[in-house]
Amino acid sequence: MSTEQLQPRRWPAALFGLALLGLLALNAWQWRDGPPLSANLLLLLPSDSHDALEQLATERMQEPLRRDLMLLIRHDDERETWRLTESLAAELRGSGLFAQVRERVQPDLPAVARQLREQSLGLLATADRQQLVDHPESFIQQRLERLYDPFAASPLPLEQDWFGLAGLALQRLPQLGNVRAQNDGSLVAEHAGQRWLVVHARAQGDAFDEGSPQQVATLVEKARDDIEAAGGELLSAGGVLHAAHGQRTARAEASLIGSLSLGATLLLLLWLFRTPRILLAALPVLVGALSGAAACVALFGQMHVLTLVLGASLIGVSLDFPLHYLSKSWTLQPWHGRRALGLILPGLALALFTNLIGYLALAFTPFPALSQVAVFSAAGLLGAFLCTTCLLPVLFNGRLQPWPRPLGWAKHWLQLRQALLARIATPWLLAGLGLFCLGGVLQLSFKDDLRQWVSSAPELQQQAERIAAITGFQPTSQYFLVRAADTDELLKRQVELSRDLDALQSEQQLAGYLALSQLLAPASEQAQLRAALPQLLAASQPLTALGVEVATLRAEIAQLQTQPPVTVEAALAGPLGEAWRALWLGKMDNGVAGLISLQGLRDSTALAAIAKAVPGTTLVDQPARLNQLFAATKLQAAELKVLASLLIFALLCLPFGAAGALRCIAVPLLAALASLASLGWLGQPLTLFGLFGLLLVTAIGVDYAILMREQVGGAAVSLVGTLLAATTTWLSFGLLAVSSTPAVSNFGLTVSLGLAFSFFLAPWATHKQDTPPQAGRPYGAA
Repeated sequence: MSTEQLQPRRWPAALFGLALLGLLALNAWQWRDGPPLSANLLLLLPSDSHDALEQLATERMQEPLRRDLMLLIRHDDERETWRLTESLAAELRGSGLFAQVRERVQPDLPAVARQLREQSLGLLATADRQQLVDHPESFIQQRLERLYDPFAASPLPLEQDWFGLAGLALQRLPQLGNVRAQNDGSLVAEHAGQRWLVVHARAQGDAFDEGSPQQVATLVEKARDDIEAAGGELLSAGGVLHAAHGQRTARAEASLIGSLSLGATLLLLLWLFRTPRILLAALPVLVGALSGAAACVALFGQMHVLTLVLGASLIGVSLDFPLHYLSKSWTLQPWHGRRALGLILPGLALALFTNLIGYLALAFTPFPALSQVAVFSAAGLLGAFLCTTCLLPVLFNGRLQPWPRPLGWAKHWLQLRQALLARIATPWLLAGLGLFCLGGVLQLSFKDDLRQWVSSAPELQQQAERIAAITGFQPTSQYFLVRAADTDELLKRQVELSRDLDALQSEQQLAGYLALSQLLAPASEQAQLRAALPQLLAASQPLTALGVEVATLRAEIAQLQTQPPVTVEAALAGPLGEAWRALWLGKMDNGVAGLISLQGLRDSTALAAIAKAVPGTTLVDQPARLNQLFAATKLQAAELKVLASLLIFALLCLPFGAAGALRCIAVPLLAALASLASLGWLGQPLTLFGLFGLLLVTAIGVDYAILMREQVGGAAVSLVGTLLAATTTWLSFGLLAVSSTPAVSNFGLTVSLGLAFSFFLAPWATHKQDTPPQAGRPYGAA
């Protein structure tokens, strides 16, 4: 080959340079308003329901998680508690981060009185309505008792509420939790002999926005320092704080994993090649990261921080391409970049396609989290491949002479392997590996739940638990969605459900619940109550005995009878309906819908039976659905594993034939099995993320088998290249194993173990009767 033929072509590098400028411009435009990152855990979950109404209900129930912040302040000196609370509330308002900050409740008493005067018949509790209709004498007698009860005051003047319907309607509205408004409107919770003042704030932005959570968390921590410095105590809870923790942790881990992996790799390359020019080998990594981020944001609109953490492992995989290329410099001397690329390009292309098969298989899982990782990694690998093949032959076309010692080590290792095989036949070694795998797999356990997908924040969790115990607010992720043809039928169905929920409450299996039927009576029962009002006049002798004129009582009954039927919309529009507003989903094409929220649920097993007993009722139990989905996805993971293996096998049949392809694909499959066994022997469970990580073991591990089978430059050089590629990949996935997010840690451990076994098994991909391409001969030449 002439010197002119060995000169690298410049036009691929020029075209790649133009494409790189476009990629940089695209990333700059996508990040123009700040990093398009999200820490919203809910975005990682599959939408297992195609019911638009159910999705609307889920969003409504998740609204407090996304925006609400609860703060509790306590000091031994009560006056100091007031001062600290007022100061904190003022600081929250002044930050501009919150749409609402409430440390006091200032009820609109005229509005409350007006709603009771106009809607008292519709707001009466079921038991009170029944007593008025069936036993008017008892109703009047109890009214007399309430007249002398100082705690049974009515917001209406006595002369407007002689029968006490307005006061009764107000008193019977359920009050969840231990938080009470004092005379001055301040919110107080008393628990275990301690008195806490409560501040409730609602953030301007979503808890999972990019910038807002960090600002809120910083503000809360500053307030905590100030309050503790004054001798007080501050408790805080809210989804925004967990989101901020998740963002901080993910960024720190992505930065740590990326910097350590890349830094260690570059130091390794400097040690081996002894020239600063070798640092240019990191360019494919940078291009891969830019390509992955651009593709992810383009397809999904944003990138989850978990994708960022898992995507950091792409550094090790992206470096495989330049390392495979540069490792040939141990024997392909004098070094010519274009000649080396021509020899290894078919192998690099095979490596790219097998990796793409493994990563893109993740895109077919039901979890958006893995789909994002698949898109990020596939685009990143393609960018790294193009950078390696287009740019590196120009950058590394001059003299390149690596340190020769590693080649000698590789030759010595291959000699030791041959000596071992001479003493112990391959079938016996495989039998030993089989026993190891069998023993480990029998000890393996599968564990997965949503809590493993987030970085643990024990301090935040402890504070949330204390606030739940103090305030009595313990919302659950289970709730009832009730559909009906009209509002009356909806309320009646919620009344049926309430009977069973009352039973759970009496058994202390449920702390409480909110249902629209607690606020409002069906229109038919309002009409029945209106018709029974004259009975009160007949039974009103105890009131007239107190000097109340019959004409006054008759006028009040007439006024009550003129009340129009109270609708759900009217009841919710008043100040008394505030707690129930989120539960009304409104009118739909085929009727109406509403929710029943639960508090402090201890055992959810009885809920399914309760829902089945009432038509139109759906129990929305996200944890149970996710557990079912996790179980179902195990089978899907196995199916994807088989399909990916078959595709890789078919691809390898083209250059290697069926026998050679079978040897190559057997390496990562055995490695994946050994990885599972290792988890069992180590006492580590297999998570869903780890299960899908086995797809990557197949895709990446087969690269090592391909490299060893090709033997471009000789077996020892192929082993050096495989070791370099494996080392950088171990660095990336091995660092994932120390992540504070359990799912990410298990993913990293599973993949790194599988790739370690892939490296040690890779030499078996070459059979002694195979004739690999010789150094300097074009790939596939006869």
